[in-house]
Amino acid sequence: MEKERTFVMIKPDAVQRGLIGEIISRIEKSGLKIVAMKFIFPTLEHAKKHYAVHEGKPFYNGLVKFITSGPAVPMVVEGENAIQKMRTILGSTNPQDAAPGTIRGDFGLNIGRNLVHAADSPENAKYEMNVYFEKSELVDWNWVQETWIYEQ
Repeated sequence: MEKERTFVMIKPDAVQRGLIGEIISRIEKSGLKIVAMKFIFPTLEHAKKHYAVHEGKPFYNGLVKFITSGPAVPMVVEGENAIQKMRTILGSTNPQDAAPGTIRGDFGLNIGRNLVHAADSPENAKYEMNVYFEKSELVDWNWVQETWIYEQ
């Protein structure tokens, strides 16, 4: 089995709405393993690095303002096809288009408040992990249920 790591962040709107536990539960129940997680108030420095690819676009300032508006929960999750799996669990970026049963489909209200960010590629996952985590904060551990989730 080829494990992949990806970056995920529970955004300030989900934190304020009391959805941290529900979101983490869905991630774990999907078979993805959390290898790093913390509760932070994202700084302007975090936001500018995280959204650097969007600098100069009309929505950039709004992204930076929103992600620094309250506490958030950045994490790194691991599993087979973790990037695609995480994006499937979340549903479409616009909650109006997200399928029922996805996080955004069940709890999202509009595109500006879509609850969770997840990296969209291996390159972005690695970059975003490095914005929020030191390598020493990523924990390698054996999850006993992996033998029940993945064929060996």
